Amino acid sequence: MKKLFLSAAIVVGSMCAFATTNTATAQKIATEMIQDEFVEVGMDTLPEAVKKTVTNSFPGAKLEKAYTNEQKDQYKLDISMSGSMYTIYTDAEGVVIKK
Repeated sequence: MKKLFLSAAIVVGSMCAFATTNTATAQKIATEMIQDEFVEVGMDTLPEAVKKTVTNSFPGAKLEKAYTNEQKDQYKLDISMSGSMYTIYTDAEGVVIKK
């Protein structure tokens, strides 16, 4: 009889040990919107900061095409490097937004 009560106490105690409240925390995800409406621009109209970003951040890359949005605050750059094409996005100060 003692074994029965002891077993019941262990079972009940183990069920209570795993009963915890689950507190869900909301995660804040920061995203930056990149406008898809880009028009092609000439290489001579690119800001110097954008050109320097390509040469400094991607050594050996060749700038193939450049695009800008209506506000001229974001740039979409098509570069070729090691036989592959890549698209990068920068702002007007040359900060890479998305690789």
